[in-house]
Amino acid sequence: MFKISVWHGNLSEDYLRFVTQLGVDCLDFGQGDFFPGVKEQGYPDLDALLKIKKKVRSWGLDINRVTLPDMTERFMKGEDGGEIELENTSNALRVFAEAGVPIARQRVAGDVFPWMSRRWNAPHRGGYRYRSESVALAEENKGPPSPEELDEWWQRFCTLYERLVPIAEDGDIKLAMHPSDAPFPDTPLGSLGYHRVIDAFPSKQVGYLYCCGTRAQAGGSPLVLDELHNYGRKGRLFMIHLRNVRGSLATAGGFEEVLLDDGDMNPAKILLELRRVGFDGCINPDHIPTLEGDEGTLTKGMAYSVGYLKALFAAMAVIE
Repeated sequence: MFKISVWHGNLSEDYLRFVTQLGVDCLDFGQGDFFPGVKEQGYPDLDALLKIKKKVRSWGLDINRVTLPDMTERFMKGEDGGEIELENTSNALRVFAEAGVPIARQRVAGDVFPWMSRRWNAPHRGGYRYRSESVALAEENKGPPSPEELDEWWQRFCTLYERLVPIAEDGDIKLAMHPSDAPFPDTPLGSLGYHRVIDAFPSKQVGYLYCCGTRAQAGGSPLVLDELHNYGRKGRLFMIHLRNVRGSLATAGGFEEVLLDDGDMNPAKILLELRRVGFDGCINPDHIPTLEGDEGTLTKGMAYSVGYLKALFAAMAVIE
């Protein structure tokens, strides 16, 4: 059966106690500069990383996924300093592999086009608010980059992965790529570009941090279920972000993020498809709206999301 992962929070005793009480299995580290050493030398310090891993495991938890140092426009546009970024993220991947971390994500600049929409927090049931985006309300939608710019981005991405994939293979650590969010047409890691990653790099260490919410923003439930089937049967789903949305860019020209039971998708159908393709990794409820009374990292929103997932898992176990 699946496992549940949540964000690392502040790693305080209170936070680790809270997520352990919720029944969480793993932590995901979403900041590329979180670990000691990254800001000082460009990549994590192995000893400090192992101490964090030991602390996490003392609570019965594991590290599921980490994030490599960001590849900024300096590298993606071939500017001065870009090669240093490439060296740092390569070193970081080696350190994470040596520490026994199973999955690493690489963030890359230029894979989203924020000017193509306007973003705000829309109200939902009971008054909670969360992310909403509309293409029609964009103040200055200049459209996607030129084909030449997109091709240059892809060539730089390939240069990055040509360095990282052999390290991942040698260190037995998986490279997971998140789709472009928001998934506007021609985003490099959108509906078509996302496929290109495993086409260009067929290594079994290369796959996806598949975000159901992001992909639903592109085309709704049918698209999500089709992609889960396609990538899942190829063994390329390394972990899942499960969040729900209303609308999509294809059907409504925009979308709203909502609580797991409050959107257009049926999360149970997603879990059933994941089970059909043999997925057995972590599911992270990802973006969690703030609910009435929430403060800091110990939130009702997280408790709701984890509880909802555990209820779905229990229901699926009954019908196995």
